[in-house]
Amino acid sequence: MEWNAETLPAALAVVSAFLFALGVQLQHLGLKHADPRTGTLISIGATAAVYWLVAPMFTISTYWLTVGALWFALVGLFRPALSARLAMSGIKYLGPTLTSGLAATNPIFAAAAAVIILGEILTLPIAVGTAAVVMGVFVASFARGGIRRGWPLWAIALPLGAAFFRAIGHPITMIGYETAPSPYFAGLVSYSVSFVVSLGAYQLGRRKMPPLSPGMGWFALAGTINGLSLYCLNTALATGKLLTVAPIVSCSPVFAMALGLFVFKKEIITRRTVATIALVVPGVVIVVVYG
Repeated sequence: MEWNAETLPAALAVVSAFLFALGVQLQHLGLKHADPRTGTLISIGATAAVYWLVAPMFTISTYWLTVGALWFALVGLFRPALSARLAMSGIKYLGPTLTSGLAATNPIFAAAAAVIILGEILTLPIAVGTAAVVMGVFVASFARGGIRRGWPLWAIALPLGAAFFRAIGHPITMIGYETAPSPYFAGLVSYSVSFVVSLGAYQLGRRKMPPLSPGMGWFALAGTINGLSLYCLNTALATGKLLTVAPIVSCSPVFAMALGLFVFKKEIITRRTVATIALVVPGVVIVVVYG
């Protein structure tokens, strides 16, 4: 197969989706030994450390003096500092597969921002895709005869919130590329800022780092993998079209389900979970492709 300007971004998006799903599963293992806030700090810190270790090979010093660095820093204030915290809490309450499925709605929020802020027209495909996502959330929350679930209803807001902040980060990052066209530099700045924000919040909460445990290793590994996933995604966005990349990345729940079922063998796949993902993921794809 010949790699070109069309196939390479798609391949990078597939790798990003797989790595993100793998990171979710590893975080799920880590949550058995530590709380979400500690896990988020370790995960982001591990990613930032790896980025800085290889920074001399990939970073152009003049990028620090560009407006793009400021845009990337702005992204770091909420992604992954806040989005990862919300996603980690979602994994704790909902499990990795359902969390990934609901978090895949980030293109929906991007489409909503385009309609409200940019004045774009709400077309029928966008409406259909949005309806599919809403139905998916409803299926995840309710069952015949009332609510039947092992988690609180408000927990749905956790992965949806993570999706919202991730969606905001994409256009801001693309604006930053205008003066600092480096996917690696974008990740370096955003993760560094996010680590400072997360560390500050951790200390303000008067928390103390718990003793070393196996969970910390899982979080550190997940953070490294998530950093690589973001780099692949940023590179795909820098070299390809958003309408090509976004639908592929949104399929990460499929990888999460496969990993949970065949590799980790600890995720219980229920019919409601499958139905939720079957509604959410196609809805996201419809919105991105036809939006």
